Amino acid sequence: MRQRWFKQVDVFGSKPYQGNPLAVVLDGEDLDDEAMLQFARWTNLSETTFVLPATQDEADYRVRIFTPGGEIPFAGHPTLGTCHAWTEAGNTPIKPGLVVQECGIGLVPLRVNAGLAAFAAPRLIRTGPVEEGTLARVTAALGLTPDQVRGHQWVDNGPGWLGLLLPDAETVLSLRPDHAAIGDLRVGVIGPQPESAETDFEVRAFAPGLGVSEDPVTGSLNAGLAQWLIGDGIAEERYTVTQGTAVHRSGLVRVFTREGRIWIGGESVTCIDGSVSL
Repeated sequence: MRQRWFKQVDVFGSKPYQGNPLAVVLDGEDLDDEAMLQFARWTNLSETTFVLPATQDEADYRVRIFTPGGEIPFAGHPTLGTCHAWTEAGNTPIKPGLVVQECGIGLVPLRVNAGLAAFAAPRLIRTGPVEEGTLARVTAALGLTPDQVRGHQWVDNGPGWLGLLLPDAETVLSLRPDHAAIGDLRVGVIGPQPESAETDFEVRAFAPGLGVSEDPVTGSLNAGLAQWLIGDGIAEERYTVTQGTAVHRSGLVRVFTREGRIWIGGESVTCIDGSVSL
């Protein structure tokens, strides 16, 4: 074991301690898979990341992302939080204002400007309507009736998300999911806010199979949902999302389209800065 630079970052919060926490080990070299997973289980956060030297010339760094249940190829709030921790540690990207992350799904570009960062939504690896049997299982697990599901789609960009469009934010917040029935599925739900609200949509995310009963704020899910909703004309090309309300957080996700790509943005702030023995 040795001392390694460590940060715990709050991502997508409207203010500190209101978003989704992320553990970042800034020097993950020579740690094996088991050591990474053991530490991720110990932090007991939805994700823990380990920064490594890039293996591709275009990338600024490589990151491995672990949930308490194992490694995943991509996740959104770890992408933003790791970028924040990496730049705050004094690193500079190859191209000013543009950080390129290497991870399990490939290269992910991030725009960085004045404390805000946004990543380009990765290509979906699975799309299309959710199969009838899976849809029935999810609907029942969430306590929904079939007529409350206004749309459904696989929005998988690595973690395996499927998305449900519900009538409104009130319905989203009223859900009392049966996590055992959800099982190994990763389910995201979204519903429009009333016109008087400060944001456009409310989102919730459930991934009990990864050890995350409800994720406070989820970048990968919002990236997948945005590609579906904007692509089908259900949402505008720029909108905002509130997530985490049901777990006493106030996450804020910014979605926008630029140069033909969808970007997912938010603020990050460091809450713990020090070292960890690993």
